[in-house]
Amino acid sequence: MLNTHSNKNKMPTLDPKTRSKTFSEVATGYTQDLAINEASRCLNCKNKPCVSGCPVSIDIPAFISKIKEKDFLEAFKIISQSSSLPSVCGRVCPQERQCEHNCVRGLKGDSVAIGCLERFISDWYRENQKEPFKKVSQNGHKVAIIGSGPAGLSCAGELAKKGYNVTVFEALHTIGGVLVYGIPEFRLPKSIVESEIKDLSDLGVKFETNTVIGKTLSIMDLFEDGFEYIFIASGAGLPRFMNIPGENLNGVFSANEFLTRINLMKAYKNSNDTPIWNGKNVAVVGGGNVAIDAARCALRLGAENVYIVYRRSEKELPARREEVAHAKEEGITFKLLSNPVKVTGDDTKKVIGLECTKMQLSDNDASGRCSSLPIPNSNYTIECDCVIMAIGTTPNPLIKNTTPDLKTNSHGGIIVDKETGLTSIPNIYAGGDVVTGAATVILAMGAGKSASLAIDQHIKNK
Repeated sequence: MLNTHSNKNKMPTLDPKTRSKTFSEVATGYTQDLAINEASRCLNCKNKPCVSGCPVSIDIPAFISKIKEKDFLEAFKIISQSSSLPSVCGRVCPQERQCEHNCVRGLKGDSVAIGCLERFISDWYRENQKEPFKKVSQNGHKVAIIGSGPAGLSCAGELAKKGYNVTVFEALHTIGGVLVYGIPEFRLPKSIVESEIKDLSDLGVKFETNTVIGKTLSIMDLFEDGFEYIFIASGAGLPRFMNIPGENLNGVFSANEFLTRINLMKAYKNSNDTPIWNGKNVAVVGGGNVAIDAARCALRLGAENVYIVYRRSEKELPARREEVAHAKEEGITFKLLSNPVKVTGDDTKKVIGLECTKMQLSDNDASGRCSSLPIPNSNYTIECDCVIMAIGTTPNPLIKNTTPDLKTNSHGGIIVDKETGLTSIPNIYAGGDVVTGAATVILAMGAGKSASLAIDQHIKNK
């Protein structure tokens, strides 16, 4: 029976006062009754507009229909046909700008909560029906994947399902890339990532950690080792700074370092050997998911006041709406239409403040967003003892510098064919942040899936 209610079922969460002091997951997940009720809001449109907004092309109406029928196992099978990381996508995918944005129910109310339903089904399967994935017969072809983030894992999973001998090379000591070092535990528990990776391992994917391609091994070394195809998915781990006075003071971090120390190296534990400086008053510069993550981590580490400093208005904030709402509930202050011009310090070279200028919106810039211009004589200072720069990242140039003929653009991103991910070198593909710069998990997964299809097709056409 169709649920005609215009409002979606809200995702249950921990109380803001409780969760702001812990790294436990904020969203607690739909119950079975909530999931069925929400699934009943789906109109099961024949032209499936939601699917066109999904970078990995999940048959969304089909899996939602199975939830309505309480056939949860079949719903999971439908999702897993298209996505190698369903539990991850259900938690961190920006559905409001993709599948849910195209939902017909959203024309006269809330769209169907597709992300919440995907999370429900993947969690239900893991908790109730979990079985090792069966390896398929090997087809004799070897593929090397550089990087174990969402693009690399997605490509690995798709190829393994087709019988390819796949090895993923990871520079760090832990598999997962940005999923483990960039996204906090309270948004994406590490146990979820580990479970998804185990599924890939069960499929036959091999993992090599502590291997820096371009240093430990070169691209050419991989070919000499018998790999026929290579997919570069090394991400964009090189942080950007504003190049304003005072960025070299003690207490200024890149969000990349701040989150890596916390998420991967457990710096929030007093017993750990990897400490992280966290002030009582913290200013985070930027408005994306990384900035929100850093701010919420700072709060959980004991900061008394945390500020998000962003040069545009709230309407232009690129972060997920849900994360912005959660940050506000937890007490984080948003200093909008503000742009830093100087980090101020004391005689000991420690941060004591962030000087900003107020901004006003203007015409759209090259990115399609409205520009922001400084208002004369509007400078003010935020008192703080820690500044975290979360204004984006670029690809590390190591692979490019050690791989002749690999073409990149002015931002260091690898140039590829948009449809296949093929680079300027035959049999080498690339996708995810190493191509686009810092983007979303699901877009990286889509790039990994596209490359896997292109590699498979190229072999079949030989």
